[in-house]
Formats: sequence, structure tokens, C-alpha cells
Amino acid sequence: MIYKKVSKLKEELSVIGIGCWNFGGDWDTSDDGNAIKIVHAAIDAGVNLFDIAPVYGWFHAEKVLGKALKSVNRDKVIIASKCGLVWDENHITRNNLSKESLLKEIDGSLTRLQTDYIDIYQLHWPDHNTPIEETVSALQEIKKAGKIRYVGLSNFSQSDVKKFMSLIEINTQQGLYNMLERNTDSYHNIPLEYKTEKEMLKTVREEGQAFFPYSPMFQGLLAGSFKKDHNFSASDIRNQNPKLSGELFKSYYSCYEKLQELADEAGKPMYEVAMNWLRQKPEVTTIIGGVSSLGQLVKNLHSLTWDIDHKFMKKINEIIAPFENI
Repeated sequence: MIYKKVSKLKEELSVIGIGCWNFGGDWDTSDDGNAIKIVHAAIDAGVNLFDIAPVYGWFHAEKVLGKALKSVNRDKVIIASKCGLVWDENHITRNNLSKESLLKEIDGSLTRLQTDYIDIYQLHWPDHNTPIEETVSALQEIKKAGKIRYVGLSNFSQSDVKKFMSLIEINTQQGLYNMLERNTDSYHNIPLEYKTEKEMLKTVREEGQAFFPYSPMFQGLLAGSFKKDHNFSASDIRNQNPKLSGELFKSYYSCYEKLQELADEAGKPMYEVAMNWLRQKPEVTTIIGGVSSLGQLVKNLHSLTWDIDHKFMKKINEIIAPFENI
């Protein structure tokens, strides 16, 4: 395993982390028993960061991860959970970073994860109806109680990040980032208030924060697992991503085909190319990627055995240049 260290965290973090969204039951590949095996195998391989959220599977993913980690030395893992995204009985979500909500959410997450503390507590999405000062007050209280160790921001504008930083230490940031979504303005039809490459990476570099890119494989497209059409069952949550269907998907898929040809010429699997493109960026600390099988975990880990050289990287960047701001 390769590890990276930033000044805002005491621990070294594995460059490959496990994103646990697909543990929640919302993906075609979801399976509790398989998820637990993946967690244990990942830890044995040196992975120490697990990214989770209450909304993944409507609490279910946290329960699965908690069950998987029950038999593991707690000091060996970094749990990065989230807060601030709540929902009603119809699973209609809304952003809520009020003090009342956060004080309730933390205890629920601790119970489901079967732990006394969460290492990195991340605000999942901005809530412009709650003053930042109120949210910070809740975080300070939770941190003082020993329920969290670090604070992270996910999907925040850098102007808001700076406001938070003036009131409380911000240790990590998380944002949408992959070869084809570098400064994109939306995720699953949700508007994004930041440009990852142009804005977020600058801040994390200057502040010594850890940066966790999510959706590194563009939800499977860059892993080489897609066809030109009919990629999911009707129940798969990825159907809600407009970039993965229609004319827009055709454009992304065409670029993927060019990247695949380049990978074939180099004799490297496409998913390893996508992983290394991220891993070799100095600002990227841990890549948050979902793993659906032990075989996929092994393949992800194998990407660490080689580097993209300058010539290969130049060719990649030429292909993906038209997607810099899409």
C-alpha cells in the first residue's frame, strides 16, 4: 500500500480508500456478506480509510460497515462519515446542518457504526438556511465530547470553506473528481458550488488539508464496465445520473473509448489508468472508490504497482481536454 501524509491530519492515509455507498443496497452489486468480506480484505491489504454516510441505503450502509469493523482493531481504520443530509418517509432528502439535527445525527451514526467516535466527520452538502456559526457550534460541542476527531467539508464552495476555517479547523475536503469530471457544475442533477480542479485543489494544497475525490470511475464508466446503452437495472440509483444516459452519455462514452484505446496501446487496464491519473496528483490524498467484489479490490490495488509516465500522461490529458469544464 502507498500512504500519503498531510499537515492537517496526524495519521498517514492509504491512497486507496473504500467508498461504501454501494453497501447500502441501492446498486445492482449490493450484497451485505460480500461487503463485509471486502472490508476485511481491504484492511488486510493496508487500506485504512472507509467513507460512509447515513443516507447510503437509508442507514443500511453504516450498519453494514459497523458490523464489518466490529471484529477489527479500531485503531487500524479511519472512519469518515457524514452528516447534514436528512430525509422523510418518502426518501425525499434535504440539507440540514442545524445544531439540533447534527447533535441527533452523530449519536445515530455512532450507534450504527458500533463505535465510540468517528475519525472524520464531514458535512455532506451545504445548507444555506442554517448560519455557519450555528453549525460550527454543534461541531465544537461534538468534538469536545470526543465523538469526532477531525472535521471535513464535502461539496462546499471555497468561499464557505474559508468562513468555516475562520471558526474551526477544517482537516479535509471531498469533491467530485475524475478524468471526465474535473470542474463540472453538477452531480446527479445537484448543482455544485465549486470547481474541483480550479478551486478546491488550490485550497487543500495551501492549507495542508486532505482531499478525497469521489466517483473516481465516473460511477463505473472509467472502469470499463459500461456498454453504449442499457447499463443498469431499473432499481439502480445510477439511473438518476443524467450524465449516464442520452446524448450526454454518448459524448462521455466516446471519450472513454479513446482512453480505452490508449490504455490498450500501453498494455494497461483502463481502471488502473483512471486510478493512477488521480493518485499521481499531489493534492489527492485518498481516492474514494466503491468496490463491488474482492476481484475488483485486487485490481484496484494492482494499480499501485506502476506509474503513468510523462509521455503517457500528456496523451491522456490531450484526450480529456474537451471535458475540462463539462
